[in-house]
Amino acid sequence: MRLTLLNQFYAPDISPTAQLAASLAEHRANLGDEVTIVTGRAGYLEGRLAAGSATVPGLRIRRIWTPDLGKSSLTRRLLGYASFSFGSTMRLAFLARQDVIVSMTTPPLVVVAAVLHKLLHPRTRVVLWSMDCYPDAAERFGELREGGLASRWLRRINRWVFRHLDRVVALDAAMADLLATQYGVGPGQPPFIIIPNWERRDQFPDPVAVDPPWPGYAPLRTEGRAVIVYLGNTGVGHQFDTVLDAAAELGDEALFLFVGGGAQWNALEAAVGSRGLTNVVLHGYVPKADTPAVMAGADGALITLDDRSLGVMSPSKLHANLAAGLPVLYIGPTGSNVDEAIERHRCGASLRHGDTEGLVAAVRGLRHDADADAHRRARTAFEQAYSDTATLPAFDALLDER
Repeated sequence: MRLTLLNQFYAPDISPTAQLAASLAEHRANLGDEVTIVTGRAGYLEGRLAAGSATVPGLRIRRIWTPDLGKSSLTRRLLGYASFSFGSTMRLAFLARQDVIVSMTTPPLVVVAAVLHKLLHPRTRVVLWSMDCYPDAAERFGELREGGLASRWLRRINRWVFRHLDRVVALDAAMADLLATQYGVGPGQPPFIIIPNWERRDQFPDPVAVDPPWPGYAPLRTEGRAVIVYLGNTGVGHQFDTVLDAAAELGDEALFLFVGGGAQWNALEAAVGSRGLTNVVLHGYVPKADTPAVMAGADGALITLDDRSLGVMSPSKLHANLAAGLPVLYIGPTGSNVDEAIERHRCGASLRHGDTEGLVAAVRGLRHDADADAHRRARTAFEQAYSDTATLPAFDALLDER
């Protein structure tokens, strides 16, 4: 099979979509497919250009020139999106006919490049692997006016795209319902399938052996405190007021460690300072190889999701947290992929925004090891539902359809 994966970022970049694309691409190349990666040159973080070449036979990487502008402003993101969308369209236009193109949603609407390839080669199948939903996300967070001219045009393009898709992969039921309601109604619309994101099982052996420990813990006082780690992006789709309220109440009982960055990073740092919270520590992004050591020093993992994010995005940090055997403390709406995981596998606590007392009680429970099986259930959830060995067979069945 000739298979192309289309995404702005690719390993060794640290972005979750880059890692997922690499996992799927290498898996299919190892099965004998001719796999082409169409991706960008610039990294997810400004100043970190993508590098590295394919190491798996049958896999080739084609990097499109994109400006290294980062994501610090909407204008910078849009310029990066536009340059990659144009470059990938040109690349796919001159690519030999592919059997399947899997397009992710970074940037939004890059799937148009895949559809144009299909118009040139009608036997090509196009799979949309939806990581987020636009223009819905932009409307909900004030980047686009709901019902405005830009939103109407984006939805018109989406409706045209969906008429040419062969499959849509959504990350949870809320996302599938949103897309199906808007674009999947009527004859000729693509079937939807839910496949959650994952982490590679070989990167998280059980038990997780970490030696040496993450050096970032050295200056922190962790003895006798519950260590709760938030690992990854603090973007507009997340909310932290309840976490900071709980940190203020817990005091020396807990340490909240944020490792990452994102649009809300500076505001979060300012809020921590203005409240005088000495038990909340912020540390920049670390390499992917260091994340198991970060999680190995924690008692639990923190995930937040703004209520407006339901259906338009899906926190990818869930899977690594479970892989490390960390019970998840989730603050966000019901019906998300994290809420579903906790409900199904009993691997943490699912709380709503404003439930400070619930979060305080959950942290104290971890501090006193009130549920000795919580770590085991978290790891079991990873193995059964959120590892590559659990999820890639679903992708294989989809790609091998005739």
